[in-house]
Amino acid sequence: MSTPYPFTAIVGMDDLRLALLLTSVSPAVGGVLVRGEKGTAKSTAVRGVATLMPSVAVVDGCRFSCDPVAPDPTCPDGPHTADAAGSARPTRMVELPVGASEDRLVGALDIERALSEGVKAFEPGLLAAAHRGVLYVDEVNLLHDHLIDLLLDAAAMGASYVEREGVSVRHASRFLLVGTMNPEEGELRPQLLDRFGLTVEVAASRDTDERVEVVRRRLAYDEDPAAFAAKWAAEEDALRERIAAARALLPAVRLGDGALRRIAAVCAGFEVDGMRADIVTARTATALAAWAGRTDVTTEDVRQAALLALPHRRRRNPFDAPGLDEDKLDEILRRFEDEEPDPEPDPEPGGPEDGGPGDEDPDGGGPDGGGRPPQDGPRPDGTGGPDVPQQRQDSPAADPAPRQNSSDGVPGNEGEAPEAPAVAAAEPFRTRRFDVPGLGEGADGRRSRARTAHGRTTGARRPRGGALAKLHLAATVQAAAPHQRARGRSGPGLLVRRDDLREAVREGREGNLVLFVVDASGSMAARKRMSAVKGAVLSLLMDAYQRRDKIGMVTFRGSGAEVALPPTSSVEAGAARLEKLPTGGRTPLAEGLLRAHEVLRVERMRDPSRRPLLVVVTDGRATGGPEPLARAARAARLLAGEGTASVVVDCEAGPVRLGLAAELGRELGGPVVTLDELRADSVATLVRGVRTVRNTDNRRVA
Repeated sequence: MSTPYPFTAIVGMDDLRLALLLTSVSPAVGGVLVRGEKGTAKSTAVRGVATLMPSVAVVDGCRFSCDPVAPDPTCPDGPHTADAAGSARPTRMVELPVGASEDRLVGALDIERALSEGVKAFEPGLLAAAHRGVLYVDEVNLLHDHLIDLLLDAAAMGASYVEREGVSVRHASRFLLVGTMNPEEGELRPQLLDRFGLTVEVAASRDTDERVEVVRRRLAYDEDPAAFAAKWAAEEDALRERIAAARALLPAVRLGDGALRRIAAVCAGFEVDGMRADIVTARTATALAAWAGRTDVTTEDVRQAALLALPHRRRRNPFDAPGLDEDKLDEILRRFEDEEPDPEPDPEPGGPEDGGPGDEDPDGGGPDGGGRPPQDGPRPDGTGGPDVPQQRQDSPAADPAPRQNSSDGVPGNEGEAPEAPAVAAAEPFRTRRFDVPGLGEGADGRRSRARTAHGRTTGARRPRGGALAKLHLAATVQAAAPHQRARGRSGPGLLVRRDDLREAVREGREGNLVLFVVDASGSMAARKRMSAVKGAVLSLLMDAYQRRDKIGMVTFRGSGAEVALPPTSSVEAGAARLEKLPTGGRTPLAEGLLRAHEVLRVERMRDPSRRPLLVVVTDGRATGGPEPLARAARAARLLAGEGTASVVVDCEAGPVRLGLAAELGRELGGPVVTLDELRADSVATLVRGVRTVRNTDNRRVA
């Protein structure tokens, strides 16, 4: 594989190399997702594998890469005759840019020919070009939702359907999907994640000698790329020949009943969803056997296949890191080690051989002599998780908030009370949706109303800046029709000028920047209260993940505020910071709001189209410094004056309520909700039948 990086210099690169080679042997495995930090040669390795794949035979002149032996009967360039001429060409690797348009991906009507010649001509997209090849998406986790939906449809059906602007086209689109991503920038939607057959994690080596070798090879490549490629040509040829041999052997590989039972037991044991995991694991194990030159699938093949096919299918929520417990995997496989990969009739029934005839002896009888029943010890099966709310001796009457408040204001304390240990978050729940008022123009998402590249068409307008984003055909024809006689039209086509073009105005939803401002002071340090607060913020983080938002977090306690998480698309990072959030000390509310104002100011310059939503989680108390409440009110008015949409989550508890959070909400100009009202299925919501919030003058409104 022509790459300036040695595989051994990247931790996990051996797994990546194996996964890419297996998908080359058996494209039915379903592609590879490569996760890893930046600068780990992910893209280099993916681009290198395309040169190793065998050539494909295509019908001459077919834009959709039909196979001469079995052409697609519905090919738009067909029908192809049985004796259609064909030729071999290298396997294509088509790259899908993150910012590609929908038309570029699936194809579209050739507008120029349609308007000038009066014919319906289809211009193929990237899905057509990738047929029988590799479709590569760098930074696949940043791909827009509407493109992900199209990829899911094509990957599921093996075909692309185009219904737009009067064009109805269907063409085959079976491709090997390979994606690379940096988890720090956010995770993939579960539907797309499941479409990748295999996943691998890579990271840079910390070994000095290996890093030196990486730099040495990179410099050699930069100095003379041709000589560098020639140096590795022999290894490439050997790999290419081995792939071809494995492909030829693949149909002869037997996946026996014993191997199938192992695969089913592993998938059931790890509680993966659906049956795709079983199918992918079986195909991967078969490809592993062919790659090794064998015709039988072994237990080790099943084990290796599970390590590649299951980690990304075990996530139960957006904050679970992909991974597989290898000890549990080995334990499951040990239960079957007395079975052959493909059980044959025993030539000596009832023989005294160790392991017995393979009946389901509860004592196991394996070579480890275990004879052990299934263990009841710790099992990583998801039961008994650590996120169960703690039942302590605390009671509502013993809420230590007043004590914390009094200690906050003790002269000489300097707001540096000892930190309370971090507590676990309560169980997350489904929250109500909060959105930014008005109509934005930010990145595609699922929170606030916005003009987007896709969605329902609400009108037409002249192109902005001379660039036509999405043609509104009816409006264009309507604008050009009155001038046809004056322009001397005589043929079937429509005479269209630049001034006649109209683009569609569409309305969908955008993703926002959700900035959390979390009170971590002593007044919030009661264990039950802080556990509930963390559970609420965790729930809002999950909601932000589902709505494709960027998130950030500012915390304030003691004598100041800090940016606990700069704005990012990685909601997992927010959950990790929240889990370790310490509490204690005074309540510098004004500093927290001012730090949030600074974060929003910087982000506004970086991404002016992404509108912010400020979520302040506090009981509204403010201590430390002269006139702390007045300073907090001025900071809130500063944010409101710049049009920042906000929501205040009132965390005040106990029979005596000061209503300070409501005052803060009034200054910010946003709604105030309690922790109970934050739930989508809260009692208040069920009683009223619609979501209930408090407006800026603290009156209950529906």
